[in-house]
Amino acid sequence: MLENSQKIIDQLIPWAEWAVLVFVIGGGLFLLLASKGLPYRFFKHSIDVLRGKYDHPEDVGEVNHIQALSSAVAATVGMGNISGVAIAIYNGGPGVVFWMWITALIGMGIKFYSCTLAVMFRKETSNKLFLGGPMYYIEEGMGKNAKPLALFYCLAGLVGVLPVFTVNQFTQTFMEVIQPQSIISLSLFQWKLIIGLLLSALTAWVIFGGLKKIASVSVSLVPLMVLLYFGSVVVVLIQNYTAIVPAFKLIFVNAFDFQSLVQGGFWGMVILGVRRAVFSNEAGLGTAPMFHGQSKTHVPVQEGLVAMLGPFIDTIVVCTFTALIIIVSGAYLDTTNNGILMTLSAFENSLGLTGRIILMLLVSAFALSTLFTYSYYGTKCLSYLTGRNSGNTYNIIYIISISFAAVATVGLVVGLIDLAYALMCIPNMIAVVWLSPKVTKALQEYQVKMKL
Repeated sequence: MLENSQKIIDQLIPWAEWAVLVFVIGGGLFLLLASKGLPYRFFKHSIDVLRGKYDHPEDVGEVNHIQALSSAVAATVGMGNISGVAIAIYNGGPGVVFWMWITALIGMGIKFYSCTLAVMFRKETSNKLFLGGPMYYIEEGMGKNAKPLALFYCLAGLVGVLPVFTVNQFTQTFMEVIQPQSIISLSLFQWKLIIGLLLSALTAWVIFGGLKKIASVSVSLVPLMVLLYFGSVVVVLIQNYTAIVPAFKLIFVNAFDFQSLVQGGFWGMVILGVRRAVFSNEAGLGTAPMFHGQSKTHVPVQEGLVAMLGPFIDTIVVCTFTALIIIVSGAYLDTTNNGILMTLSAFENSLGLTGRIILMLLVSAFALSTLFTYSYYGTKCLSYLTGRNSGNTYNIIYIISISFAAVATVGLVVGLIDLAYALMCIPNMIAVVWLSPKVTKALQEYQVKMKL
């Protein structure tokens, strides 16, 4: 059954690639040109907003700017940064990283527009809570006739936010580093299933606590795991400092390898970079607006500026560090390791056994933060489809999927998520582009008001 599913997904992936390229990159370039790059000029101001410099006591919402960004980043700064980058380099070479950067820069503009819309068109419930996200700015912003587009988005989102990739890569790391089968004689399948069941139990404990508990855990977990990650990467780069400049050179040279173009591989490398960047920072998918739509703010543009920092942190910073350690350590030359195993090889080449342990800790933190936050997206999608609070129903499905993901192959889970992401970006980017004039006008008015 799994083999047949893999074949079907493989046949659909080329269509998914074009959807992502046209709607995310095409739509993002349209926003860049239409706004004349205006959001990017407020990068420093967005940091001031994040710090709470412009907060007001009368602001309404469930979480503050930092909690919203931390929750959104917790969902994106995860396995896509550790193993997603490795998969990209494995399949397309170091040049893929350059196209991930380009996609991230375009994605910053998309995040600004989509998360501004999330606050601009959010709905307030009878118990003073807010509902935000693509489904709401599609329906509220584009009108009731656009509701089928919102429904389509939520159906795709139910699959796209399942934690299959995260769990799969965590399980691979655990089996490689801990090697539990040498301690207790069980089959590989049995051990993976046990890991899946334990992750299911831990995730259930957090996600049934609701948004505030998720946000609280994210705020505690994200800074610690990012600091540990950066500290480890710095050590690896110091040990290989002479290889840093050649690594950047290799990325740029390989990104424009016209010999690959003649052979038909150049275009595939570009598309692969786009896919992995979208997987990494989720720009264009509409997931982050669900968190940012709950923010305590009375100025939608401010939340959009805060959200714009997400792709920068996630791809420009974190993914670049991962790519550098893979390249400078020589791990990218090993064609037998894919995904998390390549990153593990990079850490081990530079830090030995300590590197394996550190990566295990990092993978655990990244995986758990992603597991906790992704469930929130799914509950919002199902609640919109059913017209009532279906959080517990989706969380049960979500928990069950964790055990499935633990035993599935990496090819199957990557293909499944890429396909779902492509379907999610279509309705979301149509709405973002359609409603972009309203956001551009609001930003221009904000610029005048704040004298920026």
